[in-house]
Amino acid sequence: MALSTDWINHIEAWQRSELSQAEYCRQQRLGYSSFTVRLSAYRKTQKESAPLPRSATALIPVQIQPSVAESIRLTTRHGHQVELPTSISAVWLAELLRCLA
Repeated sequence: MALSTDWINHIEAWQRSELSQAEYCRQQRLGYSSFTVRLSAYRKTQKESAPLPRSATALIPVQIQPSVAESIRLTTRHGHQVELPTSISAVWLAELLRCLA
């Protein structure tokens, strides 16, 4: 059902008012059942034309930056710690972890 501008104006005026639908219709001399039929059509058109929530329609680009840690800290289950610079060789670190295992 296509709504006339008059009905759209009435519906939007009712929404701004603090009146019940029935009271608004009485004050404006509108048929209550006519109002509710048009309100239903209005809500349907609003729902169909409403954009989807942002989370459902948009991907947010993300760039992952490497950590700027100054050191690597290894902690054993007994609480012993070894702190090494981040510039340490990955091969050397792997060998250390094998020896400690």
